[in-house]
Amino acid sequence: GLEEFFGEIVIPTQKIRETKSGKTRVSEQKLFPGYMMIQMELNDDTWYLVRDTTGVGDFTGAAGKPIPMRPDEVKAMLGEDDKGEKIPEAEPVTKIDFSVGEVVKIKDTAFDGFEGTIDSIDSTNGRIKVLVDIFGRATEVELEHWQAEKL
Repeated sequence: GLEEFFGEIVIPTQKIRETKSGKTRVSEQKLFPGYMMIQMELNDDTWYLVRDTTGVGDFTGAAGKPIPMRPDEVKAMLGEDDKGEKIPEAEPVTKIDFSVGEVVKIKDTAFDGFEGTIDSIDSTNGRIKVLVDIFGRATEVELEHWQAEKL
């Protein structure tokens, strides 16, 4: 009989675009792995029920007690604007398995076979900038992330 004290239970996710072996796929990835957000009225009964649920380890907050999120934090997490209306879903973020400073080999471009150092990563657009040594000078080349491979 505690249903009236509970609202939404949310596990925040975001869409991730990955390219492997030339194939692109979109999947969902948890924003906060291991966490769930529960809308509930906190009293002794609901606190006991959640705290003693199998798989529940700990809570964010002081002294192990959960701290309520602010309304603006909840709206941002749920993808809503100030009026509570859904914001159009963002494009999936591209997962780029490189890091700045890493040396990569370029493929499928005019610089095929060249090696270079990653200078910057743009996950939003799925692009990387690589510094390539051409005639003794470091030249910046912008590539799609799949046009480079790890050494």
